Amino acid sequence: MSDPGSSPLTPVPAGAPLTGAHVVVVGGGMTGHRVAARLRAQDPEGEWTLTVIGEEPERPYDRVHLTNWFSGRDAELLSLDTAVWDDPRITLVTGDHVATLDRPEHTVTTDSGRVIGYDRLVLATGSWAWAPRAEGKELPGIFSYRTVGDMEALATWTAGRAEQLGRAPRGVVVGGGVLGLEAAAALQKLGAEATVVEFADRLMAVQLDQGGGEMLRLLAGDLGMSVRTGVGASAFRPAEDGAVGVAELSDGSEIDADVVIFSTGIRPRDRLAREAGLAIGERGGVVVGETCQTSDPDIWAVGECASYQGVCAGLIAPGNDMADVVVDRLLGGERTHHRGEDGTKLKSVGVDAAAFGDVNAVSPGALEVSSVDPVHRRYIKLVMSDDATTLLGGVFVGDIALYSRLRPLVGRELGADPSAVIAPEGGAALSDTALPDDAVVCSCNNVSAGTIREAVSEHECRTVGEIKTCTSAGTVCGSCVPTLTSLLHQQLEEEGIAVSHALCEHFELSRAELYQAIKEGGQTTFSEVVSAFGAGRGCAVCRPTVASILSTLGSTSGQLHSPVGEQLGSLQDTNDHVMANIQRNGTYSVIPRMPAGEVTPEQLLVFAQVAKDFGLYVKLNGAQRIGMFGARLDQLPEIWRRLVDAGFESGHAYGKSLRMVKSCVGSTWCRFGVQDSTGMAVALEKRYRGLRSPHKIKVGVSGCARECAEARGKDVGVIATNRGWNLYVGGNGGAQPAHAQLLVEDLDSDALVKCIDRYLMLYIQEADRLQRSARWLEERPGGIEELRRVIVDDTLGIGEELEAAMARHVETYVDEWAEVLEDPARLGRFVTFINAPEAPDPALAFAPERGQMRPATEDDEIAENDPREARRLALAAVNPMGEPVPTMQGGQDR
Repeated sequence: MSDPGSSPLTPVPAGAPLTGAHVVVVGGGMTGHRVAARLRAQDPEGEWTLTVIGEEPERPYDRVHLTNWFSGRDAELLSLDTAVWDDPRITLVTGDHVATLDRPEHTVTTDSGRVIGYDRLVLATGSWAWAPRAEGKELPGIFSYRTVGDMEALATWTAGRAEQLGRAPRGVVVGGGVLGLEAAAALQKLGAEATVVEFADRLMAVQLDQGGGEMLRLLAGDLGMSVRTGVGASAFRPAEDGAVGVAELSDGSEIDADVVIFSTGIRPRDRLAREAGLAIGERGGVVVGETCQTSDPDIWAVGECASYQGVCAGLIAPGNDMADVVVDRLLGGERTHHRGEDGTKLKSVGVDAAAFGDVNAVSPGALEVSSVDPVHRRYIKLVMSDDATTLLGGVFVGDIALYSRLRPLVGRELGADPSAVIAPEGGAALSDTALPDDAVVCSCNNVSAGTIREAVSEHECRTVGEIKTCTSAGTVCGSCVPTLTSLLHQQLEEEGIAVSHALCEHFELSRAELYQAIKEGGQTTFSEVVSAFGAGRGCAVCRPTVASILSTLGSTSGQLHSPVGEQLGSLQDTNDHVMANIQRNGTYSVIPRMPAGEVTPEQLLVFAQVAKDFGLYVKLNGAQRIGMFGARLDQLPEIWRRLVDAGFESGHAYGKSLRMVKSCVGSTWCRFGVQDSTGMAVALEKRYRGLRSPHKIKVGVSGCARECAEARGKDVGVIATNRGWNLYVGGNGGAQPAHAQLLVEDLDSDALVKCIDRYLMLYIQEADRLQRSARWLEERPGGIEELRRVIVDDTLGIGEELEAAMARHVETYVDEWAEVLEDPARLGRFVTFINAPEAPDPALAFAPERGQMRPATEDDEIAENDPREARRLALAAVNPMGEPVPTMQGGQDR
């Protein structure tokens, strides 16, 4: 969309209709994006225009998870919903700073000289990183920690310093708050040592009490961080080359420092408003009331630049709520902003810490109930009213499992003995009484329990993923997902919708329960399984599910039960039964495995000759494989015999199993590659080929942070670093896309395989039927943090068992098509007509559009010598008007 214009516009009175108005948002951060997204969603047909102006070169990104940039080194990994910018009514300006605001003329002017008029203006300018006075703080090697640009500069400097010094750089973080600890963890990820200097007497002094801060110090020490509290950085001295070399502390001591990060707080960016004459708070920030309107009725302020009741909030939750209020007001609503109890959760550091409410028990008559376990590094405290009934606050360090359940109850009755609640495994003591409708479940997006219930009852959301899409709850920090799951189940039960996990009408057990039952019972046939745990003769739901379970348990116990073999084959649908995907015209696909997309010239020659001889349509698919389409059922064995002789094997492009491992070329060829991604991808595909699972599995391996294999969109994503491999899990493409989440970093190859073994086997054991790994992880209690404990820390003690099961699968793998070709009885399945097993009558030709036989025509003679002409004729037969129609849908491995 073009620039909305540079001429002054006629002011529109506050509260007037937005039709025809031009709204300008100054600030391209999360709250600026929120204004645009909400306005677009709440007024999809509105006749307004919107311009968002951001000074950073990137599109608005998720600053809450800024530290995650170090895992992929790509701002796109932090991107917010980009569909907003596809709206023709919305213009996004990046890399241009708004220099002046002319209120009488209703215009803003940018550094580039662009003059933009507005009817309504929203200030979302955010904050700037404050640093205390310290001599030498302008030396090279000293950074802020606020933007992607800061991250890029920090990473480049640290890497260069390490190479120059020939050792790990010594890093100092000034500031021991949430962001300071994240910065220290980032330094460690970059290969530097990390010392945290905090002027207060404890870490996270604003959020934690004394006991919580001390426990966090121990946990930080366990991670290799040094912590100095009660001191500040007073000066910095240069090294011989002029860069920072030493930090002088306020107690007279010194610390060697090759790289320094300041994370000592923020201040509202209100210069634009000050110079324009808007009211400014005593402690800074643009003064706003509950409507978020400034002293100018045509201007609003949201986020960290706004002063509400004398406070500038530094959290995303109040900023989002302010943005929602402004949009509602712009559209004629009466919504107001109210600051709720803030909650804080430490992220991306490797230790768990969270808090909410009155953590220091300053409320009159407040009682403190604590549980301290220094051996297991666990500290939990609840602050209660004087009668021990109302929850006022909570501190959780080392174990935050209760945080998401208790935070919505702040200011309300706990409904249980607080001592019992915080005792180990004491969460069960909490009452199952439903949260009040007005209790905020997702503080990041200000989503209440009532909104969640409405999503279930009125919008028919039946999964956590659907609730996320409908309400946006759980899409920022994710800490509320366990509560979303609980509310979902409660609401379904209240509405008389049974929360049944039964596999089908024949089995009351869920898939995960049935898996464990068969594992313990040792059944090896469907008849034995249904006799022991079910009823009836089975159906299209349970029969293939049982076949998959038996196949997995058979291979992982060393007793192979092929899901397409004589024993289990009859339980499967057509695709598994004939080991090929049936296409819309009744023909089948042939897609051999090509690990990581590798194929030899000799194999390509055979492939091409087979396609030519059988007149097959050839297409590269999204799995880095070549597919052939249009094969008749009776042709499959001969096609595969020639492919197997050439070294190909089944690509499993038909079952619920590993589909592919996508890879870039990696360090072997790419000048940016830091690891051999192709070699790793080949190894992983050969290891997990044929592994049956609740749903298909896709893996990606990228050789560097440029992420050419799109690994974070896969069930398992592997991204190379200079120090090894980062492992991501739970990604998903398709209709419900999800970014994979970081499970563990900087693994060597053996440790990487071990973690993937554990993850995949746990997913196979626990997931529901046809549940993608992304949905399983979203709904798994504790989310990624709990999964990390199980997979990486082995808190359940099942790691070796999961690894052994995968090892047995690898040892017993047999290529399904190679096995079929040696079995005359199974080859007997591959006939077009049961009562005519001999070759088809030469007087008949196959009509691809319907999968039926018809008399041969002159066109068939043409098509026999030209497969492409055969495809054209087939299309013409389906669509004689010549309009293009898709002919290869719904079966190929995408």
